Amino acid sequence: MGILSADEKVMRLEGYVLVANNSGEDYQNAQVRLIVGQVHVLDEIAALASRPEPYGRPGVRPVVMKGIYANRNRATREAVDKVETEKKRDAQEAPKQIVKEELSEHFLYTIEGTETIPHGWSKRLPSFSANAVPVVNLYKYEEERWGQNVMRMLSFKNDKEHKLGQTPIPGGMLRVYRLADKEGHLSYEGQSSFKYIPVDEDVELNLGAVETVIVKPTLMDFRSDQFMYDQNGNICGWDEIHEFKVEVNNTRDAPCKVEITRNFTTPHRSLELKEKDRIDYQKVDMDTARFTLSLQPRSKIEFRYILTTRHGRRAE
Repeated sequence: MGILSADEKVMRLEGYVLVANNSGEDYQNAQVRLIVGQVHVLDEIAALASRPEPYGRPGVRPVVMKGIYANRNRATREAVDKVETEKKRDAQEAPKQIVKEELSEHFLYTIEGTETIPHGWSKRLPSFSANAVPVVNLYKYEEERWGQNVMRMLSFKNDKEHKLGQTPIPGGMLRVYRLADKEGHLSYEGQSSFKYIPVDEDVELNLGAVETVIVKPTLMDFRSDQFMYDQNGNICGWDEIHEFKVEVNNTRDAPCKVEITRNFTTPHRSLELKEKDRIDYQKVDMDTARFTLSLQPRSKIEFRYILTTRHGRRAE
């Protein structure tokens, strides 16, 4: 789970693991250790554990007692249960400590204390925690990949500079929230699944499409120019000129950074910005141009660019 600050510059990151017991045994007061990494085993343990017990469920059958002995036994059990409940309550008041050890190419997490997980039950346990992790929020638009949607990306790195980097991060699902007010209320921002993240690895999570940032490209003008003629007077080369207007609208109450990628599938073309527009622009490769804009809360930006495509001898 990730909780963004109000300005979305840092995030508190809390990791949990879900431990499911399908082994056929009840585990009472067991110590939990988790291995992060891909473990190769010879037997398919999950398949073996799912088989039914050949002689019934293992364990000692409860003895049914009658009369005064049953009442005495019941009173003893209730007293023991009361002591155990008080111990568990005291243990839950303090957060559990997680001991991390490097084990060859894997990492071993040892969770403080013990857990009771009966067969068929599952329990969520803490994995790791990090405060004030620096993050980058980026809104991306690329029509060929996501249609007219604007996708929100959340980026950080598993290293010491980002308050991480001690161990790999297990793969799973990250649900991201944001502090909405001074009272600590949260607003849901999105979620993304991710794979195992090694130390010093960059992470970019796709939190899904948003409606609060809008990108709208519009074709404003099209014309042909720079005609070339052969010796018979036929047109043998020309330019096609497209002028686009791109409107970007940030309706959020926080600033945002928007990256707009435009792909060109036709060969022999060139792109230029209108003189009045001052937009950060880079040519990624022969087929791709990328515009990067920074918008203040509840603001709009509009810019235009001209795409010229050469045909025939004009392309030579």
